[in-house]
Amino acid sequence: MTSEAALRVVSSERPAGEDGRVPDLAALMGALGRRARSASRVIALAPTAQRNDALVAMAAALRARQAPILAANALDLAEARAAGQPPAFIDRLLLDPGRLSAVAEAVEPNGLRFERVATPLGVIAVIFESRPNVTADAGALCLKSGNAAILRAGSDSFRTATEIAAALREGLEAAGLPGDAIQLVPTRDRDAVGAILKGLDGNVDVVVPRGGKSLVARVQSDARVPVFAHLDGNCHVYVHAAAELAMAREIVLNAKLRRIGVCGAAETLLVDEACAATHLEPLVTALIEAGCAVRGDARTQAAAARAEAASEADWATEYLDRIIAVKVVAGLDEAIAHIERYGSHHTDAIVTADAAAAGRFLAEIDSAIVLHNASTQFADGGEFGFGAEIGIATGRMHARGPVGVEQLCSFKYRVHGNGQIRP
Repeated sequence: MTSEAALRVVSSERPAGEDGRVPDLAALMGALGRRARSASRVIALAPTAQRNDALVAMAAALRARQAPILAANALDLAEARAAGQPPAFIDRLLLDPGRLSAVAEAVEPNGLRFERVATPLGVIAVIFESRPNVTADAGALCLKSGNAAILRAGSDSFRTATEIAAALREGLEAAGLPGDAIQLVPTRDRDAVGAILKGLDGNVDVVVPRGGKSLVARVQSDARVPVFAHLDGNCHVYVHAAAELAMAREIVLNAKLRRIGVCGAAETLLVDEACAATHLEPLVTALIEAGCAVRGDARTQAAAARAEAASEADWATEYLDRIIAVKVVAGLDEAIAHIERYGSHHTDAIVTADAAAAGRFLAEIDSAIVLHNASTQFADGGEFGFGAEIGIATGRMHARGPVGVEQLCSFKYRVHGNGQIRP
């Protein structure tokens, strides 16, 4: 392809017009996003050696394509000059053989040794509701991780939280540290939450909400600073074809019913059709006899007359109640696809004696916590050996899963070389 033709192609599927526009931009961008998501799952599973091989091959391809790249750059430069762009802009845009060689070298592994060390985030604002113990838990976690804390308690625990915060301040000052490292917002005024979410003039580095869905939704919607939180805990248990029935029964009952109001409670049970004849009815019956309503697909209702019909909304619902959705799936691929479509990326579990199936599930389910042969109710920092936690985070950036001392830190890089210089 000539450089001029390359300029007119914005997708491997669809050419643009002379003005760079495409007939159906929404379709083009939607397809781009879907392809990127599909590729991301493959890249995530690729070993480091394969990724390094790709970097070397990419650098080689850049060098091999020097002529068309520089020809395209010449056209871009001509257009920029015709548009009257200033010299500094032209210089940033310019590629020549030397600069292109440097681009290729930057892609290749360079032999430097990188060391990542933890650093505090800075100021962490924790907004919580009724439980006064969060005052001490959050203050201690922030201090332990080297951060300052601004705590906003719920109005119903305001007096208790105030006294606890006073004790924390006393301890800080007794150790020669500033009492302002742990501050409780000294008012019940709800507008204080809005002020925190705006960042307090750039002084808040991250916000952590601890409370109900409405609080978390507001924080995630209104915050102008990063948030560590999860909105829904739509957790799944997948009973694979190779699951042992007695184990599956104990795990499912515990995952759903140990504590129905926690974010790690299972909300959907997926049963592999290969074991449905032996496992589906006993599992559904055990749930119903334990006082849990079951909303199932057609096969679930056929296996257990007391199961109600599930709607499309049930697959995406966090009940926080004695209710569970149940569906029969064709196998591991369908189970993974269902969880990726309807799940909230919080906690999901597989029950199976098949190590290969478990390995695929653990690798391909993109949730903060993924378990094999264990209850989803282990979604707790204390159970992970992290000690106290400040919450569970389901975002893909930085902290994920239980947010404890380690997750309340960022990092910086120390780079060790032996004379490398950039060309």
